[in-house]
Amino acid sequence: MITEELVDLDLRADTKEAAARALAGRMAALGRVTDLDGFLADVAAREAQLPTGLDGGIGIPHCRSAHVTGPTLAFGRSTAGIDFGAADGPADLIFLIAAPAGADDAHLTILSALARQLTNAEFTTALRAATDPGEAVALVRGEERASGTSRASGVTGASGVTGAGVSEETAEPAQATGAGAAPFRIVAVTSCPTGIAHTYMAAEALENAARAAGDVELVVETQGSAGFTRLDPALIDAADGVLLAHDVAVRDKARFAGKPTVDTGVKAAVNRPGELIAEVRAKAARGEVTAGTTPVERTGGHDEGYGSKLRKWLMSGVSYMVPFVAAGGLLIALGFAIGGYEINKAPSVMDHFQWTQTDSWAALLFQIGGVAFGFLVPVLAGYIAYGMADRPGLVPGFVGGSVALSIDAGFLGGLAAGLLSGAVVLAVQRIRIPAPLRGIMPVVVIPLISSAVIGFLMFVVIGKPIASAQRAMTDWLGGLSGTNAVLLGALLGLMMCFDLGGPVNKVAYTFATAGIAVADPSDSAMRIMAAVMAAGMVPPLAMALATTVRGRLFDATERENGKAAWVLGASFISEGAIPFAAADPLRVIPASMAGGALTGALSMTFDATLRAPHGGVFVVPLIGSPLLYLVAVAAGVSVTTALVVLLKGLRTRAPGARTAGEPRDTSSAKETKETKETKTVTA
Repeated sequence: MITEELVDLDLRADTKEAAARALAGRMAALGRVTDLDGFLADVAAREAQLPTGLDGGIGIPHCRSAHVTGPTLAFGRSTAGIDFGAADGPADLIFLIAAPAGADDAHLTILSALARQLTNAEFTTALRAATDPGEAVALVRGEERASGTSRASGVTGASGVTGAGVSEETAEPAQATGAGAAPFRIVAVTSCPTGIAHTYMAAEALENAARAAGDVELVVETQGSAGFTRLDPALIDAADGVLLAHDVAVRDKARFAGKPTVDTGVKAAVNRPGELIAEVRAKAARGEVTAGTTPVERTGGHDEGYGSKLRKWLMSGVSYMVPFVAAGGLLIALGFAIGGYEINKAPSVMDHFQWTQTDSWAALLFQIGGVAFGFLVPVLAGYIAYGMADRPGLVPGFVGGSVALSIDAGFLGGLAAGLLSGAVVLAVQRIRIPAPLRGIMPVVVIPLISSAVIGFLMFVVIGKPIASAQRAMTDWLGGLSGTNAVLLGALLGLMMCFDLGGPVNKVAYTFATAGIAVADPSDSAMRIMAAVMAAGMVPPLAMALATTVRGRLFDATERENGKAAWVLGASFISEGAIPFAAADPLRVIPASMAGGALTGALSMTFDATLRAPHGGVFVVPLIGSPLLYLVAVAAGVSVTTALVVLLKGLRTRAPGARTAGEPRDTSSAKETKETKETKTVTA
């Protein structure tokens, strides 16, 4: 995997990109890399996920790539140093690690063993002192070592479970030594996006720190590309603390629930393992435990900012609420379609139901839909709390949402109740609890305390102000007319098309559905619902039309997506435009927002109304002013289509760029004609 031709002891590069290109060029010259630019793009993509610089002057750019024929290492030594993003400054030892997309476990194990050796000071010192490429190759291969030991000793523990103070064969704690005090037992997991380097370097650093501590037993599960062996459940049960060092989701994280846990990034374990071990011990001494992973932690980075987590918490609630909206709203709409708009005054079907009467069936549908709508605010609040604190948040969340519903605090009250419930549960979980009581915390103590606190806050403290704000907002919307209503329609159209099913889109949609989630919604609420649905249909329909009228501006995959977008747009599924926006956001999103704003404004102008919260063209018979409503949708689709076609048509082609269907030119865009001809002759 490494030869003398892959070593540059005088690497002259000013940037990490130049260093990667120089070392990758050596790989390409040996046929190890088939597409230099494609491989470097994969390296850059990995670098964008997490800087690959490590303390101690080491840079390890690496990736898995389809452009690599076999696992390969290239080593460069820089005199001036190259910035790879490490906190302590530039790197002088640079390893470029290239793994094929389908690399086998044996090769990946060797790569991971190398990663472990990079934490060995004797190894890095010997590399800095190497006088010729052959000596550097021998060091990396383990054929020569200043300490006189073989690198093979690090290979067997490169994947699976290893530990300091633990037998690798049995993965069982060793007997404590010394005066008889029991060791502090830690189980750890390390993982990184690629699973080649940082995963194993973090494991090695933690094990070394545990050995240095003297009274710590630490067992690591490395969840790397070479596969992994799960920690023995008995080890987890016996552990005094848990240390999770990861930049991707830890697999089966629920195993560690109820243990004092430190959750951090993988580079923190490489750079400051001793501090992390001390932090685990401090949490155990305070009795802090975790209730397991939250839904946000399962789907995102543990180190995301508060803003990102808040958005995901809110989206958790909205995503669980939407099926209730769709089912309940369509049932109500069907009830109106069959029985007319007076069906909301029908008696309960428990008291009066005739199998042969159409009105009875209409009343049944309407009343079932009303029951489903009654869950909207409690479900919103409950699953916001669930996103924050997992299952312990459900009970106070639902209680708070139900209180918000009973005091007419509505949608705003549900948001507040959900966020407060999650916060209260997280606060209760931080209280030091005696060990015998920890087992009943999620079932009895947390639901009891958090529900009482949330009920008090919603009934006595914040419920009334929120209910007043909700009524004021409803009255204001009810009084909108003329220009103000048109501007509101344009704003809602912009929001619906800004992120195509994302948080901003869902805020506008939830705002609209909350207005009609009552037995007798106002005309203004139904106009808002109509404007929101009309605008949400525009982006996918426009992308479908654009791929039909100017297909050459789109690649084959986009043209196929365009066929599906017809149905998705007609069904009011804004996400049908996401593939187009992801491929060309600077053109597709502004064009979509322009069309959506026009459609929302026209819908308000035409006084179109809608009782159903979903359905697209399939609920047109339930829309007030249906023909003008379709005109509004058609106008927005036409504007968005025209803008997309115009913007894509005016796009300036960069040197070496290609249109759909052209074969890829793998040469660099900066190359001159003469350079390409020289390369051809050389080949």
